[in-house]
Amino acid sequence: MNSEALSALIAKNPSLKGSKAKLELMEPGSYVIHRSWGFGQIKSYDDSAQRLLIDFKGKKAHPMDPAFCLNTMEVLPAKHLLVRKETEPKKIAELIADDPAQLVAEALEAYPNHATSAIDLEITLTQVVGEDKYKKWWSAAKKSIGKDPRISMPEKKTELFVLRETPVSAEDEILEQFHSTRSARRRIALAEELVATVAKKEIKTDLLAVLKTVADGVKDSNQLDASERLYGASVRDDLAKLAGSDEVFEPSQAALIANARDLPAIAEKIPVHFQSTFLELVKATHPVESRDLVFTLLKTSQGKFTTECINFLIEDGHADELAAALKRWQTEQNLRAPVLLWIVKNRHSKKFAKLLNDLITPRLLGAVFFAIDYEALQASSARRIPLADILSEDTDLIADLLSTADPETARDLANTLMLNQGFEELTKKSLLARFIKIFPKIQSLVAADAEGKEEQLLVSKASFERKREEYEIIVSKKIPENSKAIATAREHGDLKENSEYKMAKQDQQVLMAQKTNLEKDLGRARISDFKEATTEQVSAGIVVTIKDESGKSTRYTILGAWDGDPDANIISYKTALGVALMGKKVGDTVKVKTGASDESYTVAGIELYKA
Repeated sequence: MNSEALSALIAKNPSLKGSKAKLELMEPGSYVIHRSWGFGQIKSYDDSAQRLLIDFKGKKAHPMDPAFCLNTMEVLPAKHLLVRKETEPKKIAELIADDPAQLVAEALEAYPNHATSAIDLEITLTQVVGEDKYKKWWSAAKKSIGKDPRISMPEKKTELFVLRETPVSAEDEILEQFHSTRSARRRIALAEELVATVAKKEIKTDLLAVLKTVADGVKDSNQLDASERLYGASVRDDLAKLAGSDEVFEPSQAALIANARDLPAIAEKIPVHFQSTFLELVKATHPVESRDLVFTLLKTSQGKFTTECINFLIEDGHADELAAALKRWQTEQNLRAPVLLWIVKNRHSKKFAKLLNDLITPRLLGAVFFAIDYEALQASSARRIPLADILSEDTDLIADLLSTADPETARDLANTLMLNQGFEELTKKSLLARFIKIFPKIQSLVAADAEGKEEQLLVSKASFERKREEYEIIVSKKIPENSKAIATAREHGDLKENSEYKMAKQDQQVLMAQKTNLEKDLGRARISDFKEATTEQVSAGIVVTIKDESGKSTRYTILGAWDGDPDANIISYKTALGVALMGKKVGDTVKVKTGASDESYTVAGIELYKA
């Protein structure tokens, strides 16, 4: 904007006089960032209309009032990365690919005082690198940026990235952060970084002060839970070894896991890279009972810790006991979702072939369905279920598990699938198609569904309320939030290249499918207090005692279609066992097909359920 145009604008609106310096920057050729329209370039100024003409992505020669732009648009300096991406595309592309630390350093040079917030820098880098590549690129780039002595990385996104006037070594930066924080948890993490840095570079640093602070925190801090205290003790001992200290610190790592009952809670939160060390520590601390303790930990394990427990038991010579335990847990319906997930993921592994061969049966598929249904019923809101995902994504899994099934078993499992709460209707149809490919007669299930032959579902009031609450959250919160996200993403320009818009639309499809499924389920539900049940025969709302062929007794509470708690022996009347027992009287015998064999049970007693 030239001086004449600027004078005319101020004459028309004298209040703009104090913003003259900002207006002078709005000249043709300058690059800008607008709060709503994003990155653009001023192309010209229309004197007659007193409007800037700005090219934004997907919106050429967009007229804008300079006065309106004062608070909504920023003119970028020539050194700004977004500007340089336009003026020096080859150079910026090279920095992105080969030297992310230098890219960040040059980005910071364009800011006043060579500093900006993590949020602002990441927004800029997202646009420079590209939204589709940014997340993966930034995850790798942070490692080299963190090692660059010129750059100070913030701990929180609200804090600043700073380009230092004088470069600082990695260990000095860690020490600076260590002494400036009061968080015992943060100090442990920084001490671990210091151990890795000093050991790798063989730099002689005075570590005794850091060691004392970490040791005091492990001993006295009330900020740490049991798993954090144990891990802190491990870092403390590594630090002592590096510092050449012979001092004996309390509490020792062994003392922190001396009580075997504390182990499952500790194992649940320990860092992934500490899991194998933790198991070795359990063995050293509890040499006599370590095998049984690791079996207990495996039973309730999650994620990578499941693999660590299994590897530990095999390497420690307990492969046969492990195979027997997995088979026993399957029979007792005590195989939890993480262990099931590990089994199906590793079913083709040569390393675990002997361990898993006898488990890959139709019975395992029944256990998988039960675990998925249980997790879906326990969830307070819609969320991913890894077992359900792998069943859908691994196209050979159902065929492998049904390889020894007879048609009747396959049909029972297909029925279980159609009643499962952990799948959307379209996914159920897709999975059912895999059953039909092997057992064509199961096609009748699809035909019955298409004809609308859907029975009512008897449900408890509590389970109905859970379903209704899940429905209300989707309708009143998640769908409106998604609609806003779509509207916001639409404003960003070309929808064909707008990843935010595509993701929001995909979320919309998922939410609408969940809404439809929940409406269908709630429409079929009939709430019951189960007071109509009698002790004459088995029905929903009774407690039944059954005996297996060996004479072992088990009590099951049979409730509604959406009820289930394996820990308390509560089952739905829609489970395979529940269906078999319906209508039976004391003394009656039932057969429940599990895998390739039939299990016989005798009804030994019937009592009314008391809520």
